[in-house]
Amino acid sequence: MYVIVEINGQQFKVEEGKKLFVHHIQNVEGGATVEFDRVLLVDNNGAVTVGTPTVEGAKVVCEVNSPLVKGDKVLVFHKKRRKGYRKLNGHRQQFTELTIKQVIA
Repeated sequence: MYVIVEINGQQFKVEEGKKLFVHHIQNVEGGATVEFDRVLLVDNNGAVTVGTPTVEGAKVVCEVNSPLVKGDKVLVFHKKRRKGYRKLNGHRQQFTELTIKQVIA
């Protein structure tokens, strides 16, 4: 059984016991329980239910493993040839690590 859930504007395929890295969630602590009720699709062993826009009564219960995880460094390089213009920028995206405890459909 798996579901498609929307978390912070992104859609994720979720199954019980899986780990998930989502965009940083404000004001959560490690070990806290978080629920998401924006379930868009439920697949229960071949029986697919598509929400309009969400599935009624379905939710995903997660546990926060780490509230702040930094992703890989991304470098952005701009250059204009023959003009002497070079610019290097970089950042590390912040994520929250979740473990899926229960899928209620």
